[in-house]
Amino acid sequence: MQVMAFSPTGLLSLVVFMVLVVEPHPANGSSRGGWFGRNQGAATPLVNGICAASVTIHGYKCEEHQVKTQDGYILNIQRIPEGRIGGNSSGNKKQPVLIQHGVLVDGMTWLLNSPQQNLPMILADNGFDVWLANTRGTRFCRHHVSLHPSQPEFWDWSWDELVSYDLPAVFDFVFNHTAQKIHYIGHSLGTLIGLASFSEGHQEDQLKSAAFLSPIAYLTHMKTALGVVAARAFVGEITTLFGVAEFNPKGQQASIFLKGLCNYPGVDCYDLVTAITGKNCCLNASTVDLFLQNEPQSTATKNMVHLAQTVRDGVIAKYNYGRPDYNLMHYGEARPPIYNISNIPKDLPIFISYGGQDALSDVEDVGQLLDNLKYHDVNKLSIQYIKGYAHADFIMGVNAKDIVYNQVVSFFKNQQ
Repeated sequence: MQVMAFSPTGLLSLVVFMVLVVEPHPANGSSRGGWFGRNQGAATPLVNGICAASVTIHGYKCEEHQVKTQDGYILNIQRIPEGRIGGNSSGNKKQPVLIQHGVLVDGMTWLLNSPQQNLPMILADNGFDVWLANTRGTRFCRHHVSLHPSQPEFWDWSWDELVSYDLPAVFDFVFNHTAQKIHYIGHSLGTLIGLASFSEGHQEDQLKSAAFLSPIAYLTHMKTALGVVAARAFVGEITTLFGVAEFNPKGQQASIFLKGLCNYPGVDCYDLVTAITGKNCCLNASTVDLFLQNEPQSTATKNMVHLAQTVRDGVIAKYNYGRPDYNLMHYGEARPPIYNISNIPKDLPIFISYGGQDALSDVEDVGQLLDNLKYHDVNKLSIQYIKGYAHADFIMGVNAKDIVYNQVVSFFKNQQ
């Protein structure tokens, strides 16, 4: 197999890009607030869970649950069963909504704004039964056997496993608890795993509708200097090169990568939020500070490699093991199978919202996604384009309720 050459600086820039692609970070890593990750000894751990830290303090009921995947990971999910006023005047069961975060974060990311401004509590106040998903690798995840986060085997997964194991396990759990079909919401990587999973028919009998905010599917046209590097660079056996299976964004390697990033031509380290996510219109500084106290979190290096492959190859495919014989061993074919987005049931109600300033979920790439859905039932597909929005506005924008969330609520209520 011929291996494409790449420079050390290009490689460092590629990896920093993959660290930063989904959520905003400041220019200087040392300026970040307290870190709740498992490898940051001095930081205060979030011992009582997301419910106690971010939900019940606002007067909402909240439940902590654990879900076991078929491959043995124990995931933590939160349930907000009702709004602050409680009750159910209609007497009907509340429709469940499952909300999925992006990479390097967990469900707490949705709860950083006030109850009047964050999506889960807005949904709860509008009569929905809200569930926050947390994928493997996030702060409360563990394995049911002896695997520990310090062991490389714990991190032997990519977003394929989120598609095949995590999302089905959480859907099964919510469906079994509620006996209701589920509305799904994903942001960024949460949209990618949703699209891929639904295209494989994993949740067809449990899914009521889907809302994709700032969708990440095709990544060829990202308007970032780092995106260009990632699209052109060869990923190769990046796990072996780094010598680590866990990618800890606040570890020593990430600090080295950030230094390499700042030396790369065209990268403005004083405004990485804009450089990476696009020009967000509507972020509150205090919310961003709160975000930085809680995120980012570790993920698998293999997961970052898979995302980089998605950038490089221009297709939505399973993980490429880098050698035809390895792919044959895993898939029975020399190339990784493609996730065919057009296989999503054509009568599934879908809401897509994307922004004109988003440097990650670029307008052209969203256009390619929509082209995959060109045969979808036109009465089941709702598209919202927000000219001034960038990637982080969809989860932390102070006006997201008026611009995006109210539309999501209306969309779900129309499916009742």
